[in-house]
Amino acid sequence: MSNRQCSRFLPVALLLFVASPALADAKPSEPTKSRPHIVMAFADDWGCYASAYAKHFPGTASEVISTPKFDSIARDGVLFTNAFVSAPSCTPCRSSLMSGQPFWRCDKASILLGAVWDFSLPAYPLLLEESGYRIGHTYKVWSPGRPGNAPYGGTRTASNKAGSKFNGFSQFVMKAEDRDAAKAKLFDEVRQNIRNFLDADNDGTLDGDSPICYWFGPTNTHRKWVAKSGHELWGINPDDLKGKLPAYLPDVPEIREDFADYLGEAMAFDAALVVLDEELQRLGIADDTLLVVSGDHGVPGVSRGKCNLYDFGTHVPLAVRWPNGVGHSNRVVTDFVSLPELATTFLEVASVEAPASMIARPITPLLTSDKSGRIDPSRDAVFTGRERHVATAREGAKPYPQRAIQSDDWLYIVNFEPERTPMGDGPELDADASEFPSEEELREITFAAYPDLDASPTKAFVALNREKYPEAFDFMVGRRPRIEMYDLKSDPDCLNNLAGHSDHAETEKQLHDRLIGELKRTGDPRMSEPVIFEHGMFVEPVGPGKKKKQPAAPKPKK
Repeated sequence: MSNRQCSRFLPVALLLFVASPALADAKPSEPTKSRPHIVMAFADDWGCYASAYAKHFPGTASEVISTPKFDSIARDGVLFTNAFVSAPSCTPCRSSLMSGQPFWRCDKASILLGAVWDFSLPAYPLLLEESGYRIGHTYKVWSPGRPGNAPYGGTRTASNKAGSKFNGFSQFVMKAEDRDAAKAKLFDEVRQNIRNFLDADNDGTLDGDSPICYWFGPTNTHRKWVAKSGHELWGINPDDLKGKLPAYLPDVPEIREDFADYLGEAMAFDAALVVLDEELQRLGIADDTLLVVSGDHGVPGVSRGKCNLYDFGTHVPLAVRWPNGVGHSNRVVTDFVSLPELATTFLEVASVEAPASMIARPITPLLTSDKSGRIDPSRDAVFTGRERHVATAREGAKPYPQRAIQSDDWLYIVNFEPERTPMGDGPELDADASEFPSEEELREITFAAYPDLDASPTKAFVALNREKYPEAFDFMVGRRPRIEMYDLKSDPDCLNNLAGHSDHAETEKQLHDRLIGELKRTGDPRMSEPVIFEHGMFVEPVGPGKKKKQPAAPKPKK
C-alpha cells in the first residue's frame, strides 16, 4: 500500500484502536472441536471489486479501490475469482443462498417484491440451530419479503440494539462537522451490535457453550449514497477510474464520480470487517471460525449491473478464511462457484445432513485442497437467472425472465420474453423530451422510469444525454433479442452479440443444450407449462399500504 493510501486510513484506524479493548487480553473460548463457528459477512449490492482482485482483473475499478481487510482475509484463506450469484436481485439471491439451491426452485421466495418465506423451504441457519448452533444476525439478511429475515430467525435472533445508522454510512458521516468522529461512532455501533450477539456481558468470552452461526449484513453499499463521498471520505479520485469502467458507460466525470462514491461505500464495509475480525480475535475464536465475505450482486443504478445477467451484475467477491480447516492459505481458486453452494458447505462442515432439496454441491473440497487455480475441472461454468424484481416495473406486474450460462470463454443468455422491457417501462430513445422525467427524478426516484434500475446520477446522465450517447442508452434500457451470446475473451464488456452467426453455430448449440439441460435437471418452472412465474402471486401488484398476513415461523426445536 502506498503512503497516500495509508494516510487515507490513519484516522479511522486510530479511532478503531481506541474503541476496542486490547487484543492481548483476549481469553480463548472453549474449542468447538469438529464443528466450527460460521460467520458470514455479506454486503448489499457489492459487485466483484476489491484490491485483491486488481492483478486478476487488470484495467478495472479494482485497481482504484482499497480493501485491506478483505485482502488480508483472502491471504489468510482462499480468494475465489469466479464466484457468482444465482440471481442478481436481493431477495431471490438470498433465498437461493439460504436454501442451497438455484433461485428458481425457491417458489414464493423466487422474486423480490411480493416474496414470501413460508418455511416450506429449508434454511441452513435454522437447520444449524436445530443441530445445536446459536444463530444471530445484524442488519439485513433476507428482504424485502415476508416475514423479514425469516430464514435466519427473524426478529427473534436479531442483534441490532446499538442501531442501524451504519446502513446510511455516507449520509451520516458527510453531514457531520467532525467526520472522523462520525466514522468512529458508526464503527462503534457495528462493534456493539456484533458484541451483543457474541459477548453480551462483555466479559471477554463467547456467550454460551454452543458453536455460533452469525450473519453480518450492512446495506450501505445499496443506494442512496452521498455525492462526492468516495473522494471526501475515502480519498478515491474519480479521475483514477478513467478507462476502467465498462465500455458501455460514457467515460464522463458524472459517472466516474458516481462509481467512486459506490467504491467508497465498499471501503466502509471493509473497515467494518476490521471491527468484526477484532471481535473474533478478542474472543479467541478466529482460528476456529469459518469466515466468508461476499456480496449479493453488482452495482445498483448502473447499466448492466444489478438485475442483469452480464458479468457486471452477477459476478461477486468471495474470500474464505478458516485457519483450522482450510488446507493451505493464500490460495487463488478459479473454479466457478455459485453462492447457494455456501449453504451446503456450512452444513457439511457442521456435520449436518443437507435436505434433498438442497442440490447445490459444497465447496468444501476447494477449501481443504492445497491447490490453486482450477481444482475441479467440472466447475467450468455457472448458471444464473432472473424473474420479477420491482413489481410495478412493467405492465401487468410481469417479470423479465432470463437464464444464462457463463464460462471462462462464453456468456449465453436466453431472454424468454424479449418484447418486454428489461429494466421496466419508460420512454423510448425516440420519445419526445417531455416524456422523460427530470434529472432530479431520475437521480432520486427509482419508480420515475425504468424501475428495475435504481435511481442514480448514472441513470439520469445516460437517459438525459441519450442523443449524444444513443448506444449507451440502448445498453442501459433498450429491448434485447431472445438470444445473446458473447465471446468473453475478445469482448469482455459484451458489446457484440454473436448469436445467430454461422461461424459460432456449433458453440451456440452446445451452450443452449447445456443451459436448457441444467434448467430441466433442476426443475426450473420456466421449462414447464403453465409457467408459475407468469401467474398468481408472482404477478400480483405490490405497493405501499397493502398489509398481508405474515406466515407463522416455527418455534426452534430444543
